[in-house]
Amino acid sequence: MKKTIICFGDSNTHGYCSETGGRFDDTKRYPCLLEKYLGEGYIVREEGLSGRTTVFEDPLFEGLCGLSAIFGCLMSHEPVDLLIIMLGTNDTKERFGCNAENIAKGLERLAKKALSVTDAWANGRPNILLVAPAPIEDGYASTFVANEMGKGCAEKSRELAFYYERTAKLTGCHFFDAGTIPGICMHPNDYMHLTEESHDLLAKALADLVPSLISGQV
Repeated sequence: MKKTIICFGDSNTHGYCSETGGRFDDTKRYPCLLEKYLGEGYIVREEGLSGRTTVFEDPLFEGLCGLSAIFGCLMSHEPVDLLIIMLGTNDTKERFGCNAENIAKGLERLAKKALSVTDAWANGRPNILLVAPAPIEDGYASTFVANEMGKGCAEKSRELAFYYERTAKLTGCHFFDAGTIPGICMHPNDYMHLTEESHDLLAKALADLVPSLISGQV
């Protein structure tokens, strides 16, 4: 039986292309590329939603709280061998009023919720990889997303990896910092969405990591 992996995230998991305002096709999005690089023994389920947060209800848009969606997501794809969570970029929005440590606490709450969905996990063994997203770059403040995001987003996003690694240890989850991938970057149209090349880099980095996480070697 093939191993099932869920990629649960925001617009960078959905595959938003800031160059066109549309979506990368399935030859370019990192979850699709991850499935390709892993090979025949794996199924990768895309669960990306633009604007999604860890636990915050957005007062301007409905349905974006990851905490509210995670149970249904896991159960609809069970049995799940690995859940990859890459969230936090939207949590840095000024209107949520949270620093990086608060955002990590939200991720901790989300991870604990996912761990508690016992019927969803293959062999009853929860298995979660928390990914700190590649950070927003400073140039975002001079683009069309400046007012939507607000002040301080780049600084907060750079601090997420430190707190996310601590969250992973607290919850017994795996951790990976996407910002450490050589060459990964954001498109200069908004400095907060991955370039086409960066989707490929992320997929390759995860493909190197995932088999050992599923086999229990890490």
